[in-house]
Amino acid sequence: MKRRFFTFLLAAAVLSGVAKNNNKQNVLDLKTSITDSAIVYPESFEADTQKLLESWFIKNYTASDNRYATEPDVDVSDEEMVKRLSALPTVIEMPYNQIVRSYIDRYTKKGRAQIAAVLGLSLYYMPIFEQALEEQGLPLELKYLPIIESGLNPNAVSKHGATGLWQFMLGTAKGLGLEVTSLVDERRDPYVSSERAASYLKDLYATYGDWSLAIAAYNCGPGNVNKAIRRAGGEAKDHDFWSIYNYLSPETRGYVPMFIAANYVMTYYPEHNISPVLPVKPLVMDTLQVANRVHFNQISKVLDIPVEELRILNPQFRADVIPGTPESPYTLILPSQQIHAYLMSEKEIHNFEPDKYGRRGTVDPGEVPADAMLAVEGTEVWPDDMGEADVAFAATQGKASVIMHKVVAGESLASIAEQYGVTPAEIKASNNLRRNAVRVGQQLRISTSSPQAVMETTVAAVTGKSKASASKKKSKAKTQTKKSGPITHKLRNGESLSSLSKKYGVSIAEIKKANGMTNDKLRAGKTIKIPAKTTAKKSGKKKSKKRRR
Repeated sequence: MKRRFFTFLLAAAVLSGVAKNNNKQNVLDLKTSITDSAIVYPESFEADTQKLLESWFIKNYTASDNRYATEPDVDVSDEEMVKRLSALPTVIEMPYNQIVRSYIDRYTKKGRAQIAAVLGLSLYYMPIFEQALEEQGLPLELKYLPIIESGLNPNAVSKHGATGLWQFMLGTAKGLGLEVTSLVDERRDPYVSSERAASYLKDLYATYGDWSLAIAAYNCGPGNVNKAIRRAGGEAKDHDFWSIYNYLSPETRGYVPMFIAANYVMTYYPEHNISPVLPVKPLVMDTLQVANRVHFNQISKVLDIPVEELRILNPQFRADVIPGTPESPYTLILPSQQIHAYLMSEKEIHNFEPDKYGRRGTVDPGEVPADAMLAVEGTEVWPDDMGEADVAFAATQGKASVIMHKVVAGESLASIAEQYGVTPAEIKASNNLRRNAVRVGQQLRISTSSPQAVMETTVAAVTGKSKASASKKKSKAKTQTKKSGPITHKLRNGESLSSLSKKYGVSIAEIKKANGMTNDKLRAGKTIKIPAKTTAKKSGKKKSKKRRR
């Protein structure tokens, strides 16, 4: 019995060892033998590079021999592709399988025009990427990640909101110290975003110790990679991208194969009859620090640089505005031959149409309605519920001495001066007028020391009541005293001889006689004389009659 038991244990141990060896062998072979019948090709590469093909820069500053459009693609055997991938001078492993082949075919056949554009733009962008990677001590082949991320379009935005050459989500960008505001988005800045991307990739490699996992985590986030590792079983050190392939999302499954394909096509494009678009204008750039607020149009007009070129070179400025300050200047990229011109013309650029492009530090309110009072010198804003008597008292205390008058039809400088108890010369001095003429709608600043004029204007502004309503209230007083002489009245819209007769207690005939009128027509804005009443009425009589009834 014991012999049988030990024989069983020995057999189990042998079978277990064989299984472990076979499992190890399968993991090693998986990267070259894996297949996928449901490959998802991301739309970002073709969509973003198509935008570049239609962009102002490609159309105006590059030329191509159209070889990619006229020459057919060359058939390459699997063995030849394996040989070429193995010959790439890379630290990151570049295995070949059916999935990698599908992406290589995608680039070299359907995406030939896009690859031509990317090859042309790489002359400008690749040195920037290489410098950032070199500073972090990372493999230089990572410079091709932005090709599959954005197609080298700095303004690319994914359906999830990832932005820029390196396609950072907003949260990730903020965590990496990138500035993202309404005016500046450093995710679009080739230099700054490349520095942060290199730092981020370095941290991911330190976490996983495997570049294929680090690249996958760059695409979908470390959380999703960790979840896939847990589902596959074991620890991170036991896996690479290919062993967790089937536990990843369809989009991430294609990420590492696309990266390998990008390295292939950017190296072996001549063998597939693809020629890069070439810039017809030298791409020699330099930078300077801008310590004031400048609009691209100001730079464009003074230095004769197309605004579109400024946008291509400085995509981080989202609204064509460089919001520089002495405390926080911003970097501006210009063609090297324009750097000196900018420095020599900096004052002229800053002062170009300042009213249009400048930013106001302070602002004054606009014009007020004709029947309202502008804020007066030394006066605080009075509450809406302030009584008429309180307002009148405040006006007579010298708190209100300057009012605004809007000229209406029929008014003259003399009539306005008479209305406010000032002289025409004083009005002219207060408003820098050279002539005695005024125009309809003109706002005049009236400085008056007349408590009555200030009170009436202030009461109308605060309480919303006109002079007519104030006069109506006075007519209801217990006694109405005799006037010593005629008064003047400026006609308003809707007033008639009948309403004026009732308002001032004089007959229509007396008003017409005082003004030499031959008909009953009145014109708004005209000032007429109101004759004084000759009698005084007491309001108490009617009330006593009512009581006797």
